[in-house]
Amino acid sequence: MSELIDKCFSPAKINSLELRNRVIKAATFEGKTPDAVPTERLIDFHMGIAEGGTAMTTLAYCGAEADGRLAANMMYMGEYIRDPLTSMIQRIQSTGCKVSGQLAHCGGFSKNKELTKRRPKGPSFTLNMLGAPYGMFFAGGMNAADMEDFVSAYAEAATFMKSVGFDCIELHFGHGYGLSQFISPLTNRRKDEYGGSLTNRMRMPLRVLDAVRRAVGDDFPIIGKISLTDGVRGGINYDDAVEIASMLDKAGIDGIVTSGGTSSFNPMLMFRGDNMSKTMLEYEKNPMMRLVLRALGNSFFRNYPYEETYFLEQAKRVRDKVDTNVIYIGGVSTNESIEKVMGAGFDFIQLGRTLIADPSFVKNASADLNYKNPCTHCNQCVGLIDSPEGTHCVLPSAMPGTLKTG
Repeated sequence: MSELIDKCFSPAKINSLELRNRVIKAATFEGKTPDAVPTERLIDFHMGIAEGGTAMTTLAYCGAEADGRLAANMMYMGEYIRDPLTSMIQRIQSTGCKVSGQLAHCGGFSKNKELTKRRPKGPSFTLNMLGAPYGMFFAGGMNAADMEDFVSAYAEAATFMKSVGFDCIELHFGHGYGLSQFISPLTNRRKDEYGGSLTNRMRMPLRVLDAVRRAVGDDFPIIGKISLTDGVRGGINYDDAVEIASMLDKAGIDGIVTSGGTSSFNPMLMFRGDNMSKTMLEYEKNPMMRLVLRALGNSFFRNYPYEETYFLEQAKRVRDKVDTNVIYIGGVSTNESIEKVMGAGFDFIQLGRTLIADPSFVKNASADLNYKNPCTHCNQCVGLIDSPEGTHCVLPSAMPGTLKTG
């Protein structure tokens, strides 16, 4: 093994947290919480990854509050889930794998029919593109009281997450969700101190980071996922991302995950490979959403052929700008790519589809320099979120243990 491969598979730290290597399972909502509670299917999914040698796995989607969920089958961080969540975390930790929770809020992007409010709320009044086919046509703009509640929800959720045993919190600043909506000029059209310049648009994300830090303490690891670009004209661009990362770094974040794209505008920028709309259509029950997928599926899910390390050059700009840990994500499925990422100075690697196709990636790749991951980037695993089995690899070439995770 080369020195760079050895580096990837050797112990490392994020803040005070000791990790057995530098590979982290990315947050990928798997659709295995039908009643907003962890199931054995979800536990099996993460246990396979943990037993396969990954240093830390990430539970997604951990809603900051009940109204912070995109859909009613997502977990939110509250007392109703304390016992099953604690038990799940402890089982995963028994393997030596650490557990991170992706703390997020949907903002104005929601199809959750169990809202306690009249409509979801984001930084500005807008069309709720996700909810429109379900009769939830608009998202409201937050007033001062709403924003105070928004920050408080994050702080209370973080306190809860630490109390049930999470080892790390990943704040979601990207992909078009609540905090990203404040950051992006496409969704933030406010005229007050929270809108306008990038400095103003970052005011809410930085408030949330500060509130979460106060809630969990200085020694508890907090990382954050950003979008390097929204992938559409008028949105966050690569230059903005460098400044966003710098602001988070100066505010004391322990690591930055350099992702890209938005679920609301351009999801394929992060899911390079085949179009997943056909698989999504197969399991979509809502008649209006089925019409939308038939009409717009091929155009909304744009064509981005897969290539290894597809975010590397732009992510390196963030690596060069900040002092905190930078966690690379985007097209790593071979030891050659690991060498390239480690050689570029990144501290950790997050993997999504690579670990879905082979939960034992770390064991297999660390044992064989010529290891080849079975993932073909068909993206059917992404489209299976709403299937009865939830996300899983459909390929016959998938490594043992993958298909049992339904």
